[in-house]
Amino acid sequence: MLLEIITPKKVLFKDEVDIVRVPGSNGSFAMMHNHVPIISSLEPGIIKVTQHTQDKYFELFEQAIVEQHSNRITILATRIEESYPILFR
Repeated sequence: MLLEIITPKKVLFKDEVDIVRVPGSNGSFAMMHNHVPIISSLEPGIIKVTQHTQDKYFELFEQAIVEQHSNRITILATRIEESYPILFR
């Protein structure tokens, strides 16, 4: 499925991915191939993208919007940047 992460200044990420986990306003959730269509608000937090068994992380600094339909996910965000994995103790 295609993931696009878009900010007002540029397209931060655009590529085929396997799984996307986002910090939804009512709790985190994941989207996979053939996920039911959804539009949701996102809270600040970490977006985890799995691509061919490798993970990428993006830190969302403000609320955002995610839309998924027809195996295409679009995240519209004002402040987001690529991040490193967070290790919990």
